[in-house]
Amino acid sequence: MSRAAVRYAKAILDLAKQQNVSDAVFADMQTIKETVAESKDLRDMLESPLVKPEIKKSALKAVFAKSNTITQGLFDVLIDNKRVQKLADVALSFIALYEQDKGSQVAVVTTAVPLTEALEKETLAKVKELTGKDAALESIVDETIIGGFVLRIGDLEYNASVAGQLAGLKRSFNDTSYVE
Repeated sequence: MSRAAVRYAKAILDLAKQQNVSDAVFADMQTIKETVAESKDLRDMLESPLVKPEIKKSALKAVFAKSNTITQGLFDVLIDNKRVQKLADVALSFIALYEQDKGSQVAVVTTAVPLTEALEKETLAKVKELTGKDAALESIVDETIIGGFVLRIGDLEYNASVAGQLAGLKRSFNDTSYVE
């Protein structure tokens, strides 16, 4: 998750707490996360530079018509700041911050293929070992990471994906100066 997504999520959580609607906004964020994850068309629309901001805004407000006014305002802010493609990351960050605020934590693990039940238990045990706390596990399948996994707990991220390793290798090649 990007720092920008975490900043937006913190701001939305603070505002929701001030207005005593954090539970409603939490439900909205869960709906957003699930809807964006399930709809390739929605993801493509959010990421497309060809789709006009007004169309993105009206589409989001139509798809999430029953959401809280704070959530609706988030759409406006993200579109105005040209960050609407970060909507799912903001939702994930909000969920993690909300859970942390309530005294629990969510570990989000992204893999190229679905986790088996045994791997889920092993992951939860490792999270407890690392943080000293129990966690709820949220599993996301993203084939673009090729293999391995990405584990996020709150603001911490451990990237053991093949795509992450390839990106690191590419950076190291680009950073090396060749001497002839």
